[in-house]
Amino acid sequence: MLRKKIILTLLVIYLTAGRGLAWAQEMGKIEAFTQLDRVLILAPHPDDESIACAGIIQQAKKAGAEVRVLYLTNGDNNEFAFIVYEKRLTFKKGEFIHMGQVRRQEAVKAMKLLGVDENKLVFLGYPDFGTFAIFSKYWQKNKPFRSMLTRVTSVPYKNDLSFGAPYIGESILNDLDKIILDYKPTKIFVSHPADLNVDHRALYLFLQISLRGLRNKIPQPKVYAYLVHTKGWPKPRHYHPELKLEPPKSFADSQINWSRLDLTPEALERKHQSILCYKSQTQSSAFYLLSFARANELFGDYPEIELSRQVSLKERAPAFFGFSKMYAGSSAEDVPADDNLIEGEGEVGYAIVDNCLLIRAAKDKGLTRRLNLILYIFGFSDKTDFASMPKIRVLTRRGKFRVYDGKRMINPEGTRLNLSPDGLVLHIPLAILGNPDFILTSVRAYGGKLSPAATGFRRIVIK
Repeated sequence: MLRKKIILTLLVIYLTAGRGLAWAQEMGKIEAFTQLDRVLILAPHPDDESIACAGIIQQAKKAGAEVRVLYLTNGDNNEFAFIVYEKRLTFKKGEFIHMGQVRRQEAVKAMKLLGVDENKLVFLGYPDFGTFAIFSKYWQKNKPFRSMLTRVTSVPYKNDLSFGAPYIGESILNDLDKIILDYKPTKIFVSHPADLNVDHRALYLFLQISLRGLRNKIPQPKVYAYLVHTKGWPKPRHYHPELKLEPPKSFADSQINWSRLDLTPEALERKHQSILCYKSQTQSSAFYLLSFARANELFGDYPEIELSRQVSLKERAPAFFGFSKMYAGSSAEDVPADDNLIEGEGEVGYAIVDNCLLIRAAKDKGLTRRLNLILYIFGFSDKTDFASMPKIRVLTRRGKFRVYDGKRMINPEGTRLNLSPDGLVLHIPLAILGNPDFILTSVRAYGGKLSPAATGFRRIVIK
């Protein structure tokens, strides 16, 4: 059995050696740290900072930079890990709060191993598996979000920065604003906008809104996004320090410019040990978590999209950002005047036409039925507090659609859905979005398929 494992490992190394050389030449490296840097690591859960950024932390510390780590949640909603770690089944809310306290202590131990003192760690204690719901639905006068397992509506951890803060969007955004305003980081590392875990997406969204709101108050930091959860990645599983961490194949056409940080053998071993500090997680998922202890760490984000306002003209197609000729072969009746053929490749495209946001999604060629989608559209206005801005969610199904603002279904005038055999185009007036200057939007498919590269949250600036 051991012999087979050794042969398999050598085969993997052989097959990846050639493309690994090309990969190393093509991919850029993370900019070197200096003593003047103030690095902020944003972790959705305790262990994400070790999985994705243990090398970053060590390199920054070695350069003399200041490092702080912020944890959005205490990771108290992982019921399976709790059962494996505690070796018992329970449904008491206090037990899950206990698990959050366990994970906090594991984080303290892991960061001490990497050279970060406990007084440089900030725990917010917001609900694990609940922060995206808070971002999209729980603002202003709404009742706070209620955590599924802990069954509480405010931060329950007495030692956390936000003890007693209600589970609403303002609480998280205010905390993040204060920390960034006080610390003034030069570099921020945050979870990826296409990560499949909802807390990972939420932290990215909260950061983007915070930085947008503070852009005239502090120098804008460089932001690096790290990916943790996506289907079938990384492979092979388990601890393979001899392998490189390469971008997922499903992101090949994502327009993301990836960059890497190479780890020395010593830094890699320290990363390995920091991940092992999370016994509450590794007892059930070591095969997955240790897959990230490889020769490098990986970072990359979508480029920001700039859209100019256009006027609809029948003889001219709008300038969509990134899209394929999805209407090719359609009859004239199927093609609206302002959605004509456009150049470029991609599964999702965007345009601003006649004071409407247009979002176009292509249907997978193998799909015979209608493409059903969930679209999230969050606008930011320089003139309106974000808490008051609409939080729009659009569900399309069988050629029809419903629009929600937070938890409330609305009937927005001027919103329409155009269908073709190859996909759809949603038109939604900018007024419905609060007349934003900046938009965060994502298109998720169900009953069909869009690649992870197409479904991550995109940043759109309206010129």
